[in-house]
Amino acid sequence: MLTERHYTMKKSLIAAVLFTLFSLPALAAQQTVTLSVPGMTCSACPITVKAALKRVDGVSAVDVRYEERDATVTYDDEKTSVEALTQATTNAGYPSTLKQPQAKQE
Repeated sequence: MLTERHYTMKKSLIAAVLFTLFSLPALAAQQTVTLSVPGMTCSACPITVKAALKRVDGVSAVDVRYEERDATVTYDDEKTSVEALTQATTNAGYPSTLKQPQAKQE
Protein backbone atom coordinates (compact mmCIF):
# COMPACT_ATOMS: atom_id res chain seq x y z
CA MET A 1 0.00 0.00 0.00
CA LEU A 2 1.30 3.43 -0.91
CA THR A 3 1.84 5.85 1.87
CA GLU A 4 1.36 9.59 1.63
CA ARG A 5 5.12 10.00 1.26
CA HIS A 6 5.32 7.54 -1.66
CA TYR A 7 2.42 9.27 -3.38
CA THR A 8 4.10 12.68 -2.99
CA MET A 9 7.40 11.32 -4.32
CA LYS A 10 5.65 9.75 -7.30
CA LYS A 11 3.92 13.05 -8.11
CA SER A 12 7.22 14.91 -7.79
CA LEU A 13 8.97 12.46 -10.09
CA ILE A 14 6.25 12.74 -12.73
CA ALA A 15 6.36 16.53 -12.51
CA ALA A 16 10.16 16.51 -12.90
CA VAL A 17 9.99 14.25 -15.96
CA LEU A 18 7.32 16.40 -17.59
CA PHE A 19 9.28 19.57 -16.83
CA THR A 20 12.39 18.07 -18.41
CA LEU A 21 10.52 16.96 -21.53
CA PHE A 22 8.95 20.36 -22.07
CA SER A 23 12.25 22.14 -21.39
CA LEU A 24 14.23 20.30 -24.06
CA PRO A 25 13.35 22.73 -26.88
CA ALA A 26 14.72 25.55 -24.73
CA LEU A 27 18.09 23.79 -24.68
CA ALA A 28 18.55 24.24 -28.41
CA ALA A 29 21.54 26.48 -28.90
CA GLN A 30 21.16 29.73 -30.75
CA GLN A 31 24.21 30.47 -32.86
CA THR A 32 25.19 33.68 -34.60
CA VAL A 33 27.52 33.68 -37.59
CA THR A 34 28.61 36.22 -40.15
CA LEU A 35 28.75 35.21 -43.79
CA SER A 36 30.87 36.95 -46.40
CA VAL A 37 28.72 37.66 -49.48
CA PRO A 38 31.09 39.32 -51.98
CA GLY A 39 28.69 39.07 -54.93
CA MET A 40 26.38 41.82 -53.68
CA THR A 41 26.91 44.57 -56.26
CA CYS A 42 24.00 46.95 -55.66
CA SER A 43 21.86 48.19 -52.81
CA ALA A 44 18.99 45.87 -53.83
CA CYS A 45 21.07 42.69 -53.43
CA PRO A 46 20.73 42.53 -49.62
CA ILE A 47 16.96 42.22 -49.99
CA THR A 48 17.35 38.98 -51.95
CA VAL A 49 20.04 37.62 -49.61
CA LYS A 50 17.96 38.40 -46.52
CA ALA A 51 14.84 36.79 -47.99
CA ALA A 52 16.79 33.63 -48.90
CA LEU A 53 18.26 33.31 -45.41
CA LYS A 54 14.96 33.97 -43.63
CA ARG A 55 13.38 31.07 -45.55
CA VAL A 56 15.81 28.61 -43.94
CA ASP A 57 14.08 26.68 -41.15
CA GLY A 58 15.57 27.63 -37.78
CA VAL A 59 16.74 31.14 -38.73
CA SER A 60 15.49 33.71 -36.22
CA ALA A 61 17.30 36.90 -37.30
CA VAL A 62 19.16 38.21 -40.35
CA ASP A 63 21.08 41.47 -40.79
CA VAL A 64 22.59 42.06 -44.24
CA ARG A 65 25.07 44.90 -44.75
CA TYR A 66 25.71 45.90 -48.35
CA GLU A 67 28.72 48.10 -47.57
CA GLU A 68 30.52 45.27 -45.74
CA ARG A 69 29.24 42.61 -48.17
CA ASP A 70 28.18 40.40 -45.27
CA ALA A 71 25.18 38.88 -43.52
CA THR A 72 24.89 38.16 -39.81
CA VAL A 73 22.52 35.28 -39.11
CA THR A 74 21.13 33.95 -35.82
CA TYR A 75 19.81 30.40 -36.04
CA ASP A 76 18.91 27.29 -34.06
CA ASP A 77 21.76 24.84 -34.58
CA GLU A 78 19.43 21.88 -34.07
CA LYS A 79 17.37 22.91 -37.09
CA THR A 80 19.97 24.18 -39.55
CA SER A 81 23.69 24.62 -40.18
CA VAL A 82 26.19 27.03 -41.68
CA GLU A 83 26.25 24.81 -44.76
CA ALA A 84 22.48 25.23 -45.20
CA LEU A 85 22.83 29.00 -44.84
CA THR A 86 25.58 29.25 -47.45
CA GLN A 87 23.60 26.96 -49.75
CA ALA A 88 20.56 29.26 -49.42
CA THR A 89 22.54 32.33 -50.50
CA THR A 90 24.19 30.38 -53.32
CA ASN A 91 20.80 29.18 -54.57
CA ALA A 92 19.65 32.82 -54.58
CA GLY A 93 22.63 33.73 -56.78
CA TYR A 94 24.93 35.05 -54.06
CA PRO A 95 27.56 32.51 -53.01
CA SER A 96 28.77 33.03 -49.44
CA THR A 97 31.34 31.69 -47.02
CA LEU A 98 31.74 31.81 -43.27
CA LYS A 99 33.50 35.07 -42.41
CA GLN A 100 36.45 34.49 -40.13
CA PRO A 101 36.94 36.89 -37.22
CA GLN A 102 39.75 39.32 -37.89
CA ALA A 103 42.81 39.16 -35.67
CA LYS A 104 43.20 42.09 -33.32
CA GLN A 105 45.86 44.62 -34.21
CA GLU A 106 48.43 45.25 -31.49
